[in-house]
Amino acid sequence: MAVAMLAACATKPVQLPLPHTEETVGMPLPYEPPATGLQTAPPLAPVEPRVVAHGPRKRKWIALTFDACATLGHSKVDERVIHTLIATQVPATLFLGGKWMEQHPDATRMLATYPQFELGSHTYLHPHLTRETDERIREELSRTQDVLYTLTGRRATLLRPPYGEVDARVARLAGEAGLTVIQYDLASGDPDPHISTKRLIEYVTEMSKKGSIVVMHMNGRGWHTADALPRIILRLRKKGYKFVTVSALLRLPPAPAVTAETGTAR
Repeated sequence: MAVAMLAACATKPVQLPLPHTEETVGMPLPYEPPATGLQTAPPLAPVEPRVVAHGPRKRKWIALTFDACATLGHSKVDERVIHTLIATQVPATLFLGGKWMEQHPDATRMLATYPQFELGSHTYLHPHLTRETDERIREELSRTQDVLYTLTGRRATLLRPPYGEVDARVARLAGEAGLTVIQYDLASGDPDPHISTKRLIEYVTEMSKKGSIVVMHMNGRGWHTADALPRIILRLRKKGYKFVTVSALLRLPPAPAVTAETGTAR
């Protein structure tokens, strides 16, 4: 099945931040066998393969997204980012890595208690998916779902591929697992240690447009994200933007509820 690609629009020339690479985002974790004791998440119905970079350009809606990946030597919870989103009542889509959730189970459960947060998948070990076998990709997706389901009872319907790397094969396998691939049209640059708080604020607020999907980090790899986020929210609101989750931006349905008695979708 053909992949529906929604490409990011061209923007005015500016000094771009460093891309999402192993140097900026972190190295993938080494492979490890699946953990025991996880509940198996009920499978989602397959969806058409899609790779989405932004929403409709007609309304001043914008989606802030935050990646929480566990990579070598750096796996934290940026509590200031979460507290700012809660205090300012900003909906956001949080892409959580499976290993990150296992390392931070209390934080994961806490995030799931807030209806304003949409929880997506950021794979389990943060690999380069385009370099992996079909079997390994399926395992990455299912293990992440199992961790999320075990900790929160939720299932993700959105996938943020590590390093922003995706091709038609990855999109197809994600669709078979019921996941829509979510890219972004505005990389904030927050994993670039050379980007100052002031520059981060200016870049995100100047480059945002109707329907933008902005990517930032909440695992400590966003060096100045917590400092910049309050001003980013304030400035975008002053410009008339409304913050929504990715699913709201794209008008996607949430994952079907699961009954506690049977563990089946309803």
